[in-house]
Amino acid sequence: MNKIEEIQAYIAEERNMLLKHPLYERLHNLEALRTFTEGHVYAVWDFMSLLKALQIKLTCTQTPWFASEYPNTRYLINEIVLAEESDEYLDGTRLSHFEMYLDAMQTIGADLTGINRFIEKARSKQIRLAIADAAIDVRIKEFLSFTFDTIENGETHEIASAFTFGREDLIPEMFGPMLLRIQQHDPDVDLAKIIYYFDRHISLDGDEHGPLAMQMITELAGDNSDIWEQIKSVAKVALQKRIKLWDAINEGI
Repeated sequence: MNKIEEIQAYIAEERNMLLKHPLYERLHNLEALRTFTEGHVYAVWDFMSLLKALQIKLTCTQTPWFASEYPNTRYLINEIVLAEESDEYLDGTRLSHFEMYLDAMQTIGADLTGINRFIEKARSKQIRLAIADAAIDVRIKEFLSFTFDTIENGETHEIASAFTFGREDLIPEMFGPMLLRIQQHDPDVDLAKIIYYFDRHISLDGDEHGPLAMQMITELAGDNSDIWEQIKSVAKVALQKRIKLWDAINEGI
């Protein structure tokens, strides 16, 4: 068993809990889907902050420019940033996945008030105050706080662990068919945008970003057993926070 396989075995219980979470069984109508997106959108947003933290640490984002320490990893990060921040949308325009998600939420009639207020406060205040002031479940706040604790206080490999093992590949394949069933139940509502978002994200995570992220972890850890242990620890906590996020959304539905 290699080091990546050891981590996957270590977090298998948490991943299984997420992929089989009762939340998915509750997504049987449009109202439930709206509530889901209103909580999940915070995870969509904070994923980008983890990614940008890695870009800052693993590539050169300043002038004068200098080559960063990890040539393979800087390619991996820039490749992921390109797709996550400037992907092709349904109409051929270029948007971040977060912007796609907001547009899809608006199309299905979800309430964007909470996330819009949060983003506005995050722009003008410290992120901690924005989280504290947000009118959201405390478990969603804990999820966000863990992300920014890791960004602000964690080593680069710990940020990479939260990014790699707590990512959006935790949406199971059955999610697509569920959306189609909701569309059949509420044929007057166009779910094409939300279906496109999840199809695109699941495809990228499975085919491209997932393998790239695993390569990043391997390069950052090398043969350092202490770093591998720290990566394992952060990965488990990230998934535990994600389970609580799912619990909060499930109870909201």
